[in-house]
Amino acid sequence: MRLPCEVSVVSRLLPSAGLRGPGRAARALLSLGRPPGRGGVWLLVSTARQRPGTQYQVMRGGGWHDGPAGQAREPGPARSASEVPHEHQSCKLKENVEHLFTKFVEEGKATIRLKEPAVDVCLSKANSSRLKTFLSALKLANSGAHEETLPLSPLVPPKASEVEKPKTRMSIMSKKEYPLTQSFPYSLEHLQASYCKLARVDMRMLCLKNLRKLDLSHNCITKLPATIGDLVCLQELNLHNNRLEAFSVALCGSTLRKSLQALDLSQNRIKALPAQFCQLQELTHLRLDDNELVRLPFKIGHLRQLRVLSAARNQLPFLPDDFAKLSLENLDLFGNPFEPPRPLVPDIQLKIPLSLLECSARAIVNFRIPYGHHVLPAHLCDDLDMSKTCQCGRACLSCFIQVTVTMNLHSVAHTVVLVDNMGSTEAPALRYFCSLTCYSQFLDRHLQGIR
Repeated sequence: MRLPCEVSVVSRLLPSAGLRGPGRAARALLSLGRPPGRGGVWLLVSTARQRPGTQYQVMRGGGWHDGPAGQAREPGPARSASEVPHEHQSCKLKENVEHLFTKFVEEGKATIRLKEPAVDVCLSKANSSRLKTFLSALKLANSGAHEETLPLSPLVPPKASEVEKPKTRMSIMSKKEYPLTQSFPYSLEHLQASYCKLARVDMRMLCLKNLRKLDLSHNCITKLPATIGDLVCLQELNLHNNRLEAFSVALCGSTLRKSLQALDLSQNRIKALPAQFCQLQELTHLRLDDNELVRLPFKIGHLRQLRVLSAARNQLPFLPDDFAKLSLENLDLFGNPFEPPRPLVPDIQLKIPLSLLECSARAIVNFRIPYGHHVLPAHLCDDLDMSKTCQCGRACLSCFIQVTVTMNLHSVAHTVVLVDNMGSTEAPALRYFCSLTCYSQFLDRHLQGIR
């Protein structure tokens, strides 16, 4: 039974003996087993700097020995795993574990408190499932279970590769370099696999729970698996220059809502993003250049953290009404075929009198009445989520008046790339009105501005 983790050994005698504290936690391999030629169950801590380590034996009488059998030594200062001398560092465990501190085991942390010597073996940065298994075996050993029933391993010095600092970054820049038979290191935090001609996301990547940045640019990926949402630590996702045609609703509702900060979907074949895309509340950087977008997400203004937005060279005819709620640092909408604004040519979808459904839906949104799939059919919940906001602040769903007006992009962004070669920084944006009265008031203000 072996467990790779970081270890520091802390002496409980420090406050009374004035001993120096432990050094920094070192990467180590924790082993549970029996030494060659000896009985009993032992604990061994090995590091890259001192792979053999120092052997500590605990006897029933409370004494302990270091080095050759029979050569006694008084308890000394606690040392971190990186400071131990050159022999195996181990402790005989039978009835010698005073307590196991496992409150933070889900975070890969635990502490093993030994009776003699009076030390705490502090573990961190361990795989939580392997740590639970290790601690379970440790409890069995301490309770006096038969050695034959325990998952023990020989206490021999580990290989250098077993105690080296885990690999956190990996870059693969060609198909030849791509690993086909070897798995990716579990400890990876940054993985780049570009120019590998990948047709889909490798499922082995989705097991890397520590992954913070995933770069799959310059491949041939056509579809994203929903299980990407299981990467709970993922902050940056780069899918530049692939063959994506959509961004799935399942990803928008996954754990990426709380983790994803940068998303690059440029140079793909995406025509539209789902309305649920705006659930990615932590997005700060979004690149959508060189796609086939005919519209931006309807509720894009809900992306409160968004600071950089680039959607150049798409097929956008106008911007959504919610676009005015953004607060950006950089904005690039160059090369889109924006239509001329037409504030005096309304698209009237208003029906008088309003239907009972429209009146009820407006009341739910205006008075902020809670709703959900447990009280309303799913399609009605979707309609309420897509409600439009009139200039007066009230809601409207399927009955409204729609026009396009001119928006100065400097009102939503500090730095704006020119929209076209004519030097313009203006673009058409949708506006909605819930009634003829609201539209008439808008017309009066607009005509007064012209005069």
